[in-house]
Amino acid sequence: MNIQTIREDIPLTRDLIYFDNASTSLMPSSVTRIMEDYETSFRSNVGRGVHRLSQVSSQLYWDAHEKVKAFIGGTDGVSIFGKNCTEGINQVAYGLRLNPGDHVITSVLEHHSNILPWMHLRKQGISVDFVRPDAEGYLHPQSFSELIQKETRLITFTHVSNVTGTIQPAKEICSISHDHDIKTLLDGAQSVPHIPVDVSDIGCDYLSFSGHKMLGPTGTGVLWMKEPDLEPFILGGGSIKSVTTSEYTLEDGYMKYEAGTPHITGAVGLREAIRILNHVGMRSVQEHELSLTRDIIHGLSHIPGVTLYGPKGTDSRLGVVSFTIEGQHPHESAHLLDDQYDIMVRSGHHCCMPLMDHFAIPDGTVRASLYLYNTREEVKKFLEAVTEISEGI
Repeated sequence: MNIQTIREDIPLTRDLIYFDNASTSLMPSSVTRIMEDYETSFRSNVGRGVHRLSQVSSQLYWDAHEKVKAFIGGTDGVSIFGKNCTEGINQVAYGLRLNPGDHVITSVLEHHSNILPWMHLRKQGISVDFVRPDAEGYLHPQSFSELIQKETRLITFTHVSNVTGTIQPAKEICSISHDHDIKTLLDGAQSVPHIPVDVSDIGCDYLSFSGHKMLGPTGTGVLWMKEPDLEPFILGGGSIKSVTTSEYTLEDGYMKYEAGTPHITGAVGLREAIRILNHVGMRSVQEHELSLTRDIIHGLSHIPGVTLYGPKGTDSRLGVVSFTIEGQHPHESAHLLDDQYDIMVRSGHHCCMPLMDHFAIPDGTVRASLYLYNTREEVKKFLEAVTEISEGI
């Protein structure tokens, strides 16, 4: 993997150190150029015309869906495009049409986006239980087994924690679910951009993730379904085969779920982002990030006053590293890293308040998160900066 070539296509890497990739990745100029070229040369609506521009737009949009499915090993399923991972999770919450008395299992480890939709369903008589992670942020499959009831309809959990970086045993949890004829929804927001993901091997029924975390534009997200068995989230133009004043027939495949004009330019950009990641190779991305993660964990663990959260090793984790500096609020640490060292990190609860309560971290953490364009030199500068900040308190 030629990191320098990748960095040359991302201008922001020349001016600062970007360690906030769990929130949003930087976007290569090649992705921007592809999107601009589409807008200036082919802009048209999809599926609504026989003229050449519409035909090109429709082909690009269809191909983006196919590229997404292949990227996650889900060519036999259906991929729906939306705004982000959050929208995809909400599509499942709505589309399953759960009934009063039905039961959902999720975890305390989740991003709010995989908690709030299920808590909201409690108003409709749906019961929700939460698996609690261990001290390193690991969800044990047996913990899910212990919560299963005959009314359980869905088990949903994050593939990788956006706080601890822990990779969860998704295949084992999905196997337990299917032994009880229970559907599974996997939040892949933190896994799909960083490690090889194969839904056919994992065995999940649904996978949701965001394009803006994987070199793509904001406003792009994917919900993959093994079977198109959800009720559509919205209805309207583009999603129907026929309509009369008494009935309507929905389209097949992804069109059934994508009423209205979609974010075509975003899909074109996501298609290009996936091309880049395929060219680099997801195994290479994972190995590069793990190498840097080892350096960060080793370095932070030897700085006085720094407390690390999550796995101490790297066998089952990604480059998402949370820590606190004794005597300093995480926001202050993040501000100093930006203001004095040009290092961008995230601070606070990371949309995981229940997890922070579970770990008894009321102010949250500082989070450094890596991607394929980060370097060992950047890690060295980051560790030097944290050391100086800690020593200055």
